[in-house]
Amino acid sequence: MSDPNAGLAAVAPTTVDGGELLPPAPDPAATGKRARSLSQDALADLIRRPMFWFAAALILLFVVMAIFPSLFTSQDPNSCDLSLSRKPPGTNDAVFGYDLQGCDVYSRAIYGARASIVVGVVTTLLTMFIGIVVGTASGYFGRWIDAVLSRITDIFFAIPLLLGAILILTAFPKTSQATAGVEIMKVVLALTVLGWTSMTRIMRASVIQVRNADFVVAARALGAGNWRIIRRHVLPNSLTALIVVATISLGGFIGAEATLSFLGIGLQPPVISWGQMINEAAKYIRVAPHMLFFPSLFLSLTVLAFIMLGDVVRDAFDPKLR
Repeated sequence: MSDPNAGLAAVAPTTVDGGELLPPAPDPAATGKRARSLSQDALADLIRRPMFWFAAALILLFVVMAIFPSLFTSQDPNSCDLSLSRKPPGTNDAVFGYDLQGCDVYSRAIYGARASIVVGVVTTLLTMFIGIVVGTASGYFGRWIDAVLSRITDIFFAIPLLLGAILILTAFPKTSQATAGVEIMKVVLALTVLGWTSMTRIMRASVIQVRNADFVVAARALGAGNWRIIRRHVLPNSLTALIVVATISLGGFIGAEATLSFLGIGLQPPVISWGQMINEAAKYIRVAPHMLFFPSLFLSLTVLAFIMLGDVVRDAFDPKLR
């Protein structure tokens, strides 16, 4: 027979110095409620934040715009009429006006979202992958592996992102036959080569904190191998900080691509990008400010949305900030 007093120890009141009674701790088994994990608490906190919904709505809008631009405009972005060059908004029902070549600024701003977001997303995924592999190996194994990988990371970290990307892009041969995919991957490669260092440092610090935790020590004592420990215990408990940094970095990579395109060494035709449009419009800011305003607005809102989302996610996953 079971002991009727077995469950009383879990709910018995405890005392502190001075003999003061403390209320009994709730027993999850008795209440029928399961303890929530950090991810569940963070998700519940995110849902309650208006800034999260605002940033998520903006990101969803621009993602849909990048995938299905024809939902927002039926105008061909490459259909131009020189007689409409630099015409202001409202001319021939063009809500954003026309650019130097007589192309519809609105349609080009819509189609420009695809290249910018693809560069940001692909670059973020590649830098995350490199950061996870290098940071995990460095933080988990330590010793000479950590020393070698950390020094390599420091070397790449010392090179400014934009300056290094300029040097890499100028090394690629210029061809008029390049496709849109080739142009995008050139920019992605230039940003990835130097953009992985921050991810690696964050991942290394997280792994160092987790590798000596009690559950990792217990798994190692039970005979689990390094790969199983990393896959089942270290990675799931180390990725939170990396995800937060990656969300913020995505907006930074989009801004970096626009900067490179503005300088004339980033995305090249036939690719349409906001940076290209800003580069073309900068010379005519006084006579045709609409050419500069609208692509700059789209770019600013996209970068702002990802940075806002990263800030909200960071606050939600950090218990100290609640």
